[in-house]
Amino acid sequence: MTQALLSVQILPRTPGGNDVIPYVDRAIGIIRESGVKYRVGPLETTMEGDLDQLLAILKQMNEAMLEMGCESVLSQVKLLAGGPLASIDKLLEKYPDGR
Repeated sequence: MTQALLSVQILPRTPGGNDVIPYVDRAIGIIRESGVKYRVGPLETTMEGDLDQLLAILKQMNEAMLEMGCESVLSQVKLLAGGPLASIDKLLEKYPDGR
């Protein structure tokens, strides 16, 4: 088990140029339903957990966008695998109020 952080910004190409918000909400719902620790930011969402599980969630998010009728999906991903900094709390301990 490799502890990891995975940040993702999902950009679905929606059918008919529809608003992306319902699609992004679904992607975040998949993260929430997974039970992993996560933090939503204004431009990306960061998940914490086992690397294999996080990659499976990422795959599920992309598949859901296609199932919802998106022509394609662009996912911008940042990944930190292993080491003591693979923790949301550890990386943000100096910034408890987000500033």
